Amino acid sequence: MHDTTVLLIELGAVILGLGLVGRFAGRIGLSPIPLYLLGGLAFGEGGIFPLTASEGFIEVGAEIGVILLLLLLGLEYSASELVTSLKTQYPSGVVDFTLNAVPGAVAALLLGWGPVGAVALAGVTWISSSGVIAKVLTDLGRLGNRETPVILGVLVIEDLSMALYLPLLTALVAGLGLAGTSVAMLVAVGTVGLVLLVALRFGRHISRAVSSNTPEMLLLVVLGLTLLIAGIAAKLQVSAAVGAFLVGIALSGETAENARSLLTPLRDLFAAVFFVFFGLNTVPSDIPPVLLPALALAALTSVSKIVTGWYAARRAGIGTKGRLRAGGALVARGEFSIVIAGLAAGAEPRITPLATAYVMILVILGPLTARWTEPAVRRLQRLRLDRRAARNPAPGVEGAAAADGSAPADGPAAADSASPATGAHPALAEAQSAPLRNFLTDKDS
Repeated sequence: MHDTTVLLIELGAVILGLGLVGRFAGRIGLSPIPLYLLGGLAFGEGGIFPLTASEGFIEVGAEIGVILLLLLLGLEYSASELVTSLKTQYPSGVVDFTLNAVPGAVAALLLGWGPVGAVALAGVTWISSSGVIAKVLTDLGRLGNRETPVILGVLVIEDLSMALYLPLLTALVAGLGLAGTSVAMLVAVGTVGLVLLVALRFGRHISRAVSSNTPEMLLLVVLGLTLLIAGIAAKLQVSAAVGAFLVGIALSGETAENARSLLTPLRDLFAAVFFVFFGLNTVPSDIPPVLLPALALAALTSVSKIVTGWYAARRAGIGTKGRLRAGGALVARGEFSIVIAGLAAGAEPRITPLATAYVMILVILGPLTARWTEPAVRRLQRLRLDRRAARNPAPGVEGAAAADGSAPADGPAAADSASPATGAHPALAEAQSAPLRNFLTDKDS
């Protein structure tokens, strides 16, 4: 059979399979990411039906998927919103990095992976999945909760940090040494700063130049510009993904909204191809040996993300229930963890199966912690109070309800329940509520 014919048959089967498993995941309320990874495992080396003709095409599609993921992410934020989040949320960002990146780095060193593996696994355990979290918040109806802008603030800091982290990892994987890595970081910092400055001062003019009344022309210009900048960024060792993210930041207003609506279907298609490609590069027999470390890391970093959310929400003056909801919502890992592991696979192949198992665990666990962390803690507190009351039957039982974290209707805890996002930091809430609504609407669709 002709190679092109085999290519078409394989691609058709893969894309149809992705559509069917994605539909199934939606019906059971699960993110499709773990099913895409499983599909890649089935079609890869050592799988059930290895692909022969389409692997090269899927590899290129996977690269485009990463670029579109970062482009659409950049389109969600304007430069002013990023600067506002950076000013108000940087302490939470520092806590987030310390609690969640350090366990990954330590685990890599204990496994004998060396400095490059440590930097890579730190990123895998650090970055939460914006896509999964956005979908969960929409499904749970928490768009108006006071803790939602806090969650968004943490995600914005993580996404902006990728503009510096990815060039660092790319330089280390390329073996550029101290001098080369320092130059790459200086280029990255300078590029990010320059793009933010230009976007703040001339963002409207850039958007007007790119804008078009014809959807076809807008799609071609934005996609072509993004691929061009991504390629130049990769040539400069800054990372193609970061280049795409910066293009998204530079566009704003109606141009960004129109581009987002046009590119979202393409992003979803190529992102699915990216997850399949990552699975293709993972040998299924390599996963069982790393399953125990993946489970241990997942358990540890789930707790550390809950603590991160608690801290960030407490800074915003949110009560106990909202703090727990914020922490539980941040647990899921997904697209960024896979992107990081894919970049590092050339220097440290052992990270691929571990990252696959880790992401599969947390992308399933994340929606559960978002839903049940706060009720579970509240139930445990009630059980503890009931046991204490049973042991010491004495006056003062009236205060038990207050001790469990709840409060009268006019108290602080009542303020956390589905109230508008205008809490202790109104400027932050106002700056982030609009992009959050757009972001969540796109993810939900």
